[in-house]
Amino acid sequence: MQRLPLRRALSAAASAPVRRALSTASRRPPWAMVEKYVAVGSPERRVSLRLAEPPCGSRLIAPAHLVGYAPRVPDPDTDELNAFFAGFVKAASGDGLLLLTFMEVTGTAPLVPGGGGWRALTGISIDPDMTRFVCNPISGELFGLPDIDGTKKTAWFSDIGILTQSERPHGPPDRYAVALFREDSEGYRGGDERFAMRRFLSQTGKWDKLVGLPSSLPLHRRRMNTSTQEVVAFAGRLWWVDLSWGALSADPFSDRPELRFVELPRGSVTQPMEKERRELRRFRRVGVSEGRLRYAEVSQEEPFVLSSFSLDDDGGGWTLEHRVALRRLWPHDQNLCKNTPQIAAIDPLNAGCMHLVVGRQVVSIDMDNGDLLGCTLGGGSDPSVDTLTPCLLPPWLASCRIPRAETLSRNKADAKSKSLSDMLVRVDRKKMT
Repeated sequence: MQRLPLRRALSAAASAPVRRALSTASRRPPWAMVEKYVAVGSPERRVSLRLAEPPCGSRLIAPAHLVGYAPRVPDPDTDELNAFFAGFVKAASGDGLLLLTFMEVTGTAPLVPGGGGWRALTGISIDPDMTRFVCNPISGELFGLPDIDGTKKTAWFSDIGILTQSERPHGPPDRYAVALFREDSEGYRGGDERFAMRRFLSQTGKWDKLVGLPSSLPLHRRRMNTSTQEVVAFAGRLWWVDLSWGALSADPFSDRPELRFVELPRGSVTQPMEKERRELRRFRRVGVSEGRLRYAEVSQEEPFVLSSFSLDDDGGGWTLEHRVALRRLWPHDQNLCKNTPQIAAIDPLNAGCMHLVVGRQVVSIDMDNGDLLGCTLGGGSDPSVDTLTPCLLPPWLASCRIPRAETLSRNKADAKSKSLSDMLVRVDRKKMT
């Protein structure tokens, strides 16, 4: 992509059509900004990805029958029906696998007297059913995870991540772990806080629970709110991020995981937040770029200073790498001036690039020289920083099979001989009910 000075690029973009999406069969970009919301209802036999080159968003589309959705006729005795069904991209591994969550909310809709068969929704359940999948967005393969603790009523398990391991450097994954952690009430000993980790290992094909994990949090602040952004996979560990404070990491493959905590850069640590914590994710982000953990933030006041830090090799602190006043980059563009920039994504392949949401535009900024690397202009609703997940798309992803327990002992030659349609994991509808 040709780099243009910011003012010239914005002027050109304003008169140009929005970039068209790529198909998965055409030239594939090395990574994608995958939209959080999964479209459900495709008649296809597998998941598909409508690819678009960043900073445009790419959309995942899932066939309804594969993810367990079917319109439910209201029960004649209880008037119960499925009031809402939605899918979300929860996290990405470091090599392109996605963790998806689908939520089904039931409600009651009795017949309206004299309404000619019309029903009125009078109430919905506050405890929805949750179903989780691992997805290869390029091949369309989908693997349904078993229910956590044997129940679908697990909406509170939201901060969940996926980590892969490979025997070959930069090769397809041989195994993966899906994990989340919570404070362990069973391991609490009066001030000696402990954590419990629930994890799914592809080697075993089931969930287990590790309890009594010692806390590594400082004594002056023993609780984290890790629901403000997606869980990050980096350096053989999963990182749960509290954007007001820091990140807690652990290796979910270990039977005795050691929790490690790293605080945000000095000056970025704030007091615990409740109402404001969701606003933080608009202006702060932790991610991986060029093989290092990065933290970025943009100020909410003029001149909208964008700062980018990298985690030191020893994990003990952060180094400031970029700091640029965004307002000075577009001083005469009134459309951009009136909107506070927000962080859309940290570029996983270019540490000098940051993707920002400004009004109804997503712009890619070269922080070294202020050039615009990409820009999208579109109508409709404003793009949201909550709806974009960076996902690497390595060349072998189209032929990579999701690791699972029943294939670990199979002959490798037999696995290579299978066609892509053979690799498609068909979800048993009975497991969805």
